Amino acid sequence: MTTLGALGESAVLARIFPRLPQADAQLVGPGDDAAVIAAPDGRYVVTTDMMIHGPDFRLAWSSPRDLGWKAAASNLADVAAMGAVPSALVVALAAPADTSIDFLEAFADGLRDGCAELSPGAGVVGGDLSVSDVLTIAVTAFGDLEGRQPVLRSGAHPGDVVGLAGVPGLAAEGLRLLFEHGVSDGVPDASAAARVAAEHPVPVAAQLRPRPPISSGRDAAMAGATAMLDTSDGLAIDAARIASASGVRLDVRGLSREEFLGGEDHCLLATFPSDAQIPEGFRVIGSVAEGSGLSLDGVTVGGDGWDPYRGWNGGAG
Repeated sequence: MTTLGALGESAVLARIFPRLPQADAQLVGPGDDAAVIAAPDGRYVVTTDMMIHGPDFRLAWSSPRDLGWKAAASNLADVAAMGAVPSALVVALAAPADTSIDFLEAFADGLRDGCAELSPGAGVVGGDLSVSDVLTIAVTAFGDLEGRQPVLRSGAHPGDVVGLAGVPGLAAEGLRLLFEHGVSDGVPDASAAARVAAEHPVPVAAQLRPRPPISSGRDAAMAGATAMLDTSDGLAIDAARIASASGVRLDVRGLSREEFLGGEDHCLLATFPSDAQIPEGFRVIGSVAEGSGLSLDGVTVGGDGWDPYRGWNGGAG
């Protein structure tokens, strides 16, 4: 097995660069001290996200290709939630020296596949490579507003309707199944996880290789969305964030508790004026009212969801 430590940084990068997706907005790509990307609007959206072995993923469950895909998907969704079109990614990875070059190549292939399917035209324009005892992935993504104003969390108004693009609850169900059945003697196990994936392919795929409705972000902005975000931490907590930022109450209806609390689906939650033409891909799940807080089917609820500082037992696997 050829490892990253045996090859060295220059040789590793020479193997990886040809596999990375090129961005349409790329003017200068990997190989210089910095990339140059076009910003036709004169502004750009930028976001960043980390994935760390243990709290964010388990190598026993996720293939390197899955990790590349998920790293792309989670960041593309954040750009889309601003009403922008993703244009470029910068990817930094710190991995143990004994990591195989095959692992890194498959990770790069996952980045390529995720960009190609979820947001054609977006690509990787640069990044960094380092060594660490804990596999750590950091992605910064950029997006083009195309002359529109960004869609913020703070723009919802009483009388708006609440729309959702994507399927909530599936990724959380996939994670629950993996924790319950994808283990051996209490430790994440690849063989057990493979059996879970074979028996429950849809929820497990939603967790390991999510498919956010990236193009719906632009569609929502063009339809006049007043507020929007990506439900990475769970529909309940993210709906509460819109309510808090906008100084309103969100009344959600017609969802199960599992759909309401589940996270990592990267759905797009948006509010629209009552007379707006709701874009294809969104369904109306509630309304905006005066007041504060959040309700589900008329019952006031808290904004519970994923918190990286809470509930992790320190295990990896």
